[in-house]
Amino acid sequence: MPLVAVTRLRIRSFRLLLPFAWHTWRSFRQAKHAAGSLGVRLRKAEGLAFWTLTVWQDESAMNAFRITRPHRDAMPKLLEWCDEAAVVHWKQESAELPDWETAERRMAESGRLSKVNHPSADQQAGRLDFIRKKA
Repeated sequence: MPLVAVTRLRIRSFRLLLPFAWHTWRSFRQAKHAAGSLGVRLRKAEGLAFWTLTVWQDESAMNAFRITRPHRDAMPKLLEWCDEAAVVHWKQESAELPDWETAERRMAESGRLSKVNHPSADQQAGRLDFIRKKA
């Protein structure tokens, strides 16, 4: 059964946008060509918030991608670059990429916050309901 993975990351400063964009582009290309990848989408939201939406053949395909360069190199940098970070995964019947509305709803309903070194007030309070408002 295919696995959907969605992330929402908000960069805490405009000065971090260029290095973030470089690592995002490299990870995007990696995901598109990774074994078990069934689809990849990126989206810029309000301000400095960015979303990824990927569909994987299964969880092991996604995990293999996550621990492989260049994605593996980007992940630790997000601790310093982001003031908001959240992720949600779910399994679905089809290999189709869900729409962004579905991704936002799933994130708000069952997403989990990821650790960041400089959390926003929403992140610090453990709130995910802000996701849909800032999509």
